[in-house]
Amino acid sequence: MSPRPRAIFFDVDFTLIYPGPTFQAEGYGRFCHRHGIAIDQSCFNAAVVAASSVLDEEQEHVYDANVFVRYTRRVFEGMGGRGRRLDDCAREIYDEWAVCQHFFLYDDVTPVLKALVARDVKIGLISNSHRSLEAFQEHFELQGLISGAVSSSAHGFLKPHPSIFEAALRQLDVTAEESVMVGDSFAHDIEGATRVGMRGVLVLRSPHEPFARTTENVRVIGALSELVRVIDEENAERIGS
Repeated sequence: MSPRPRAIFFDVDFTLIYPGPTFQAEGYGRFCHRHGIAIDQSCFNAAVVAASSVLDEEQEHVYDANVFVRYTRRVFEGMGGRGRRLDDCAREIYDEWAVCQHFFLYDDVTPVLKALVARDVKIGLISNSHRSLEAFQEHFELQGLISGAVSSSAHGFLKPHPSIFEAALRQLDVTAEESVMVGDSFAHDIEGATRVGMRGVLVLRSPHEPFARTTENVRVIGALSELVRVIDEENAERIGS
């Protein structure tokens, strides 16, 4: 049986926060309108799903802003966008993605983090975003709850590259065996973490990434509010064994 977790690491985007209207279909329409690009907003959801392959194609997992610009351009193209201004518009969206004011914190985040800290568990962040994680903590009033944070833009590699998980473990001075990674992406968050020996908890807040795989060291929950129960149950099993 795995040891009691001393640290729990969280992905940020779509695990702790979600985008507001700026990064929904209507917001993309406004970005494109400013650049003289015509798009069909009704195609937004399908375009986002189709464009996700751009992120998965990066086999070396080196952080490169141009990858995210290409991804956003692909979204535009999936919505019918054409023209020489596509890259300029995509770059503007990439820059704005770093602004905390465009995002909302899920309601269950702060209570869960406080409950974990009360159980003497260290909290870490591992994010593929270029957003300042210090600004993120300040904006959402999470100071004092987070023990460490690593962003791929500062580190140089994206999840699931092992080095970003290893850097986070060193920062919190914990081993992989006594750590858990919580995220919404099986490929980026969970597989990357389990490869270095961490356990994983997959949060399926929305059906954007159907999960049909089972792994011994992975739990699946529908909301972050379930995480504390999962940790408490595992701890109870250790005490009883």
